[in-house]
Amino acid sequence: MTHPINIIVATNFSETANNAVTYAAGLAKAAGAKLILFNSFSLSIHSANAQISAESMQKQIDKNTERLKVLGNDLSKLFAIEVTTYCSFSFVEDYLKEIIDKTNAELIIMGMAERSLEQDLIGNTTTSVIKNLQIPVLAVPKNARFQNAKKILYACDTLSLTTIKKFSGLYKLVGSLDIEIELFSVEEKLSTLKEEQSEKLLKSIANEDLQEIKYVYKSVRSNTVIDEIHKEIKSYGADILVMVPQKYGFWDSLVHKSKTRIMAAGLEIPLLSYPASQK
Repeated sequence: MTHPINIIVATNFSETANNAVTYAAGLAKAAGAKLILFNSFSLSIHSANAQISAESMQKQIDKNTERLKVLGNDLSKLFAIEVTTYCSFSFVEDYLKEIIDKTNAELIIMGMAERSLEQDLIGNTTTSVIKNLQIPVLAVPKNARFQNAKKILYACDTLSLTTIKKFSGLYKLVGSLDIEIELFSVEEKLSTLKEEQSEKLLKSIANEDLQEIKYVYKSVRSNTVIDEIHKEIKSYGADILVMVPQKYGFWDSLVHKSKTRIMAAGLEIPLLSYPASQK
């Protein structure tokens, strides 16, 4: 018998974050997971400049803690799931690392504001977590609504058995055993040799214990990677887009400000990002 997974969802009580929390609760229910509601806050510039007292600081901490508990209780009753809460006055990434270690969480869910991804990756909380923490992160656009994920689109620049094995436990995270993953590659030039290698690789999956996941492979010839991914999301009917950030190659081309909109702006489905070094 497998143990339920722990899912962390971060919120700052904004509209985008509230939507991510609702999405996370639906996912937790479908996956039979435990939900960990997390809030990390900092003082406003005005409060910091006013040299707020320790007593006033504690009142703000207590206020946020109580607000988070109320939200957790509401979610627990509405979705019939187990919810725990953590509230802290600290940097998001620092406290998230503590919670991950303490709870053995397997996924972090965060909201993704449309405008934020026009900034550099370092300048946004969600993309900073994606970049720096060794755990899958699901970034949920403001208008995304939870539904049982059936079709996963993995946009990749390289294809290997190691890459495919990375997603062998994906059914646990999306709460569905009946899923299909399309491995989608955009190339400037298509070669018959690469197509043949891909077919052999997919056949070899049948000899591996990769659960009930069905894999298909598709490659198109184009020099407009972002446009092709947008088209494929609609054509394939993808429920979730998956990417693995890399220092070079495919991901590197997405880091440029003019291309990062693929991650949120105009993206109506969540983006699941796996850490490149995760085995």
